[in-house]
Amino acid sequence: MKTALIIRHVPYEGVAGFRAPIEAAGYAVDRIDVADPGFSARDLVEPDLLIMMGGPMGVYEQASHPWIACQLKRLARRLDADRPTLGVCFGAQMIAAALGAEVHPGPVKEVGFHPVAVNDAAMGGPLRHITDTPVLHWHGDTFTRPDGVELLASTRHYEHQAFRRGDTVLALQFHAEMGEDERFHAWVDQSPATLAEAGTDAARIRAAHGEHGPGAVAAGRAMIAEWLAALPA
Repeated sequence: MKTALIIRHVPYEGVAGFRAPIEAAGYAVDRIDVADPGFSARDLVEPDLLIMMGGPMGVYEQASHPWIACQLKRLARRLDADRPTLGVCFGAQMIAAALGAEVHPGPVKEVGFHPVAVNDAAMGGPLRHITDTPVLHWHGDTFTRPDGVELLASTRHYEHQAFRRGDTVLALQFHAEMGEDERFHAWVDQSPATLAEAGTDAARIRAAHGEHGPGAVAAGRAMIAEWLAALPA
């Protein structure tokens, strides 16, 4: 059976709505937290699929989070081997950094449900499923575009919302996995300052979650299912 490993950088940012299409594609799913004592010894090249989720830290905060540098080295080996890899938000930034990009604070805090603009060239691929669908954004960092990747989607404030490298690497700045997971409320409860900086508040984002969450997850699942189906055998 094919294996999938989820790297969770904080307990409240799991694979959420993406678990269903991953399991439906025939993967046995395992998970490891970066706080796990065995994380530094885990072989990140070995799993058939690696999924790296989000987190509130920045890739550049390696002094505060020494595991970031360790993970980047092992991630670079996986990418050099062209092994299937999916990154979401902080996970996408880690992929960018492992490919040589600079990760840095973005122009604004982008928090809330709104669509991304999918590039015309990407409309024939998996991201077509999220076109015109409000998905959750919760980020304040961005990155330069790595060499050898194709930009797939943008927003007004964040040009690099999604990119791919060939058929095996997909990086998503937005959270199309979130919308039906109760852990969303932990994000809201612990982030009043971030919400205020983004020009919103708990009541408004909870209302948007109720309105847009199920549609966002349905679109995100279709996107991931199509991407997985196109992976090399």
